[in-house]
Amino acid sequence: MAKYLAQIIVMGAQVVGRAFARALRQEFAASRAAADARGRAGHQSAAASNLSGLSLQEAQQILNVSKLSPEEIQKNYEHLFKVNDKSVGGSFYLQSKVVRAWERLQEELRIQAQENREKEQMPKT
Repeated sequence: MAKYLAQIIVMGAQVVGRAFARALRQEFAASRAAADARGRAGHQSAAASNLSGLSLQEAQQILNVSKLSPEEIQKNYEHLFKVNDKSVGGSFYLQSKVVRAWERLQEELRIQAQENREKEQMPKT
Protein backbone atom coordinates (compact mmCIF):
# COMPACT_ATOMS: atom_id res chain seq x y z
CA MET A 1 0.00 0.00 0.00
CA ALA A 2 2.82 2.42 0.88
CA LYS A 3 4.50 1.58 -2.43
CA TYR A 4 1.40 2.62 -4.41
CA LEU A 5 0.99 5.76 -2.37
CA ALA A 6 4.63 6.70 -3.06
CA GLN A 7 4.13 6.07 -6.79
CA ILE A 8 1.02 8.27 -6.83
CA ILE A 9 2.89 11.07 -5.07
CA VAL A 10 5.85 10.81 -7.47
CA MET A 11 3.57 10.79 -10.53
CA GLY A 12 1.63 13.77 -9.19
CA ALA A 13 4.85 15.69 -8.60
CA GLN A 14 5.98 14.92 -12.17
CA VAL A 15 2.69 16.17 -13.62
CA VAL A 16 2.83 19.35 -11.58
CA GLY A 17 6.49 19.83 -12.50
CA ARG A 18 5.79 19.49 -16.22
CA ALA A 19 2.85 21.87 -16.01
CA PHE A 20 4.97 24.41 -14.13
CA ALA A 21 7.79 24.13 -16.69
CA ARG A 22 5.32 24.61 -19.57
CA ALA A 23 3.76 27.64 -17.89
CA LEU A 24 7.21 29.11 -17.29
CA ARG A 25 8.16 28.68 -20.96
CA GLN A 26 4.91 30.34 -22.04
CA GLU A 27 5.51 33.25 -19.68
CA PHE A 28 9.04 33.73 -21.03
CA ALA A 29 7.71 33.70 -24.59
CA ALA A 30 4.99 36.23 -23.73
CA SER A 31 7.50 38.44 -21.95
CA ARG A 32 9.85 38.31 -24.93
CA ALA A 33 6.99 39.18 -27.31
CA ALA A 34 5.94 42.12 -25.13
CA ALA A 35 9.52 43.39 -25.00
CA ASP A 36 9.76 43.16 -28.79
CA ALA A 37 6.48 45.05 -29.15
CA ARG A 38 7.72 47.79 -26.83
CA GLY A 39 10.93 47.99 -28.83
CA ARG A 40 9.00 48.54 -32.05
CA ALA A 41 6.83 51.19 -30.43
CA GLY A 42 9.80 53.52 -30.11
CA HIS A 43 12.00 54.70 -27.33
CA GLN A 44 9.98 57.81 -26.52
CA SER A 45 6.76 55.86 -26.18
CA ALA A 46 8.43 53.30 -23.92
CA ALA A 47 9.87 56.10 -21.79
CA ALA A 48 6.42 57.67 -21.50
CA SER A 49 5.01 54.31 -20.38
CA ASN A 50 7.68 54.06 -17.70
CA LEU A 51 7.09 57.59 -16.46
CA SER A 52 3.32 57.35 -16.27
CA GLY A 53 3.19 53.75 -15.09
CA LEU A 54 0.66 52.94 -17.82
CA SER A 55 1.22 51.43 -21.20
CA LEU A 56 -0.47 52.94 -24.22
CA GLN A 57 -2.85 49.97 -24.43
CA GLU A 58 -3.81 50.30 -20.75
CA ALA A 59 -4.52 53.99 -21.16
CA GLN A 60 -6.66 53.31 -24.23
CA GLN A 61 -8.61 50.66 -22.34
CA ILE A 62 -9.21 52.92 -19.35
CA LEU A 63 -10.55 55.74 -21.52
CA ASN A 64 -12.26 53.33 -23.91
CA VAL A 65 -10.66 54.65 -27.10
CA SER A 66 -9.47 52.51 -29.98
CA LYS A 67 -7.51 55.11 -31.93
CA LEU A 68 -5.65 58.20 -30.84
CA SER A 69 -8.26 60.81 -31.65
CA PRO A 70 -7.85 63.94 -29.50
CA GLU A 71 -11.59 64.69 -29.60
CA GLU A 72 -12.61 61.17 -28.55
CA ILE A 73 -9.96 61.08 -25.83
CA GLN A 74 -11.10 64.42 -24.41
CA LYS A 75 -14.80 63.50 -24.58
CA ASN A 76 -14.28 60.16 -22.80
CA TYR A 77 -11.93 61.75 -20.27
CA GLU A 78 -14.43 64.43 -19.30
CA HIS A 79 -17.26 61.91 -19.00
CA LEU A 80 -15.28 59.41 -16.89
CA PHE A 81 -13.80 62.17 -14.74
CA LYS A 82 -17.28 63.50 -13.90
CA VAL A 83 -18.77 60.06 -13.33
CA ASN A 84 -16.00 59.10 -10.90
CA ASP A 85 -16.05 62.36 -8.96
CA LYS A 86 -16.11 61.69 -5.24
CA SER A 87 -18.87 64.25 -4.66
CA VAL A 88 -21.27 62.19 -6.80
CA GLY A 89 -20.37 58.90 -5.15
CA GLY A 90 -17.51 58.00 -7.45
CA SER A 91 -14.12 56.59 -6.64
CA PHE A 92 -11.08 58.83 -6.21
CA TYR A 93 -8.88 55.87 -7.19
CA LEU A 94 -10.72 55.40 -10.49
CA GLN A 95 -10.72 59.12 -11.11
CA SER A 96 -6.95 59.22 -10.66
CA LYS A 97 -6.59 56.27 -13.07
CA VAL A 98 -8.63 58.24 -15.61
CA VAL A 99 -6.35 61.26 -15.18
CA ARG A 100 -3.19 59.15 -15.56
CA ALA A 101 -4.61 57.50 -18.68
CA TRP A 102 -5.48 60.89 -20.15
CA GLU A 103 -1.97 62.19 -19.39
CA ARG A 104 -0.43 59.10 -21.01
CA LEU A 105 -2.51 59.51 -24.17
CA GLN A 106 -1.72 63.23 -24.33
CA GLU A 107 1.98 62.37 -24.15
CA GLU A 108 1.55 59.83 -26.94
CA LEU A 109 -0.21 62.42 -29.10
CA ARG A 110 2.67 64.83 -28.45
CA ILE A 111 5.21 62.16 -29.44
CA GLN A 112 3.32 61.37 -32.65
CA ALA A 113 3.09 65.06 -33.56
CA GLN A 114 6.83 65.44 -32.99
CA GLU A 115 7.58 62.39 -35.15
CA ASN A 116 5.33 63.76 -37.91
CA ARG A 117 7.15 67.11 -37.81
CA GLU A 118 10.50 65.34 -38.04
CA LYS A 119 9.31 63.30 -41.04
CA GLU A 120 8.12 66.45 -42.80
CA GLN A 121 11.46 68.18 -42.19
CA MET A 122 13.49 65.30 -43.65
CA PRO A 123 14.78 66.10 -47.14
CA LYS A 124 13.10 64.04 -49.84
CA THR A 125 15.45 62.06 -52.04
